[in-house]
Amino acid sequence: MAGKKADDAQDGRQDVTHESVWQRMERPARPPRAALTHAQIGAAAVEIADAEGLDAVSMRRLAERLGVATMGLYRYVRGKDDVIELMVDAVYAEEARAGEGGVLSGDWREVLRVSALCLRGLMLRHPWLVETTGQAAPLTPNFVARADRLLASLYGLGLDPDTAMTVLDTVDAFVSGATTARIRMTRLMRKEGAEKMDDLRVLYSSRMGWLLDSGRYPAFARYIRQGVRKDDDDWQFELGLDSVLDGIAARLPI
Repeated sequence: MAGKKADDAQDGRQDVTHESVWQRMERPARPPRAALTHAQIGAAAVEIADAEGLDAVSMRRLAERLGVATMGLYRYVRGKDDVIELMVDAVYAEEARAGEGGVLSGDWREVLRVSALCLRGLMLRHPWLVETTGQAAPLTPNFVARADRLLASLYGLGLDPDTAMTVLDTVDAFVSGATTARIRMTRLMRKEGAEKMDDLRVLYSSRMGWLLDSGRYPAFARYIRQGVRKDDDDWQFELGLDSVLDGIAARLPI
């Protein structure tokens, strides 16, 4: 066995178990030449997920969409995890296109703010994106290119790599948390057949009334009775984002 391993090492072979689809794409194609591209596969999968959700994306459905045999897809991807990586990369390419023409250039705060708004837009257009985190590592070219652009804007402030990445992760965590909450509310409305938030309030009025009338939650009751921007998602998001950026700015060595 030891001799076999030594021979493999001498032949330049390596374990490819954890190779990504991106590494395999860069190897020369074997004949016959591929009839599909990975971009086509990713785009088709995104269309299915946008319309029906991530669970609807299967190798069979994808093959039908592309007009090929199911087994034919396995010439390009090993399974659904590879497909999800292609999907994630395809949607992060949208932010890269948004950055063309200097949209993502400027001082660090504007760069992070614009990027955060772009990320929120991506998640709202493709709500299945929030479900992909635990299914496939997002180490795709366009995902990493985004991180590279944002880190570069922070390195210009003289931050060390650990601090710069923590700043980026903090902003992204806010975007992810706030937008995921919005997506979940939208799904609840769909489940309850509510077209707008007022419809949902009517459905839950008995439960809400019982809580408020108990007198146990005066601060929350004040918000429910006096708040006037409960449905202004954009205002809420931008106030939260600017608060996060204000906190980061207060700690930066500038």
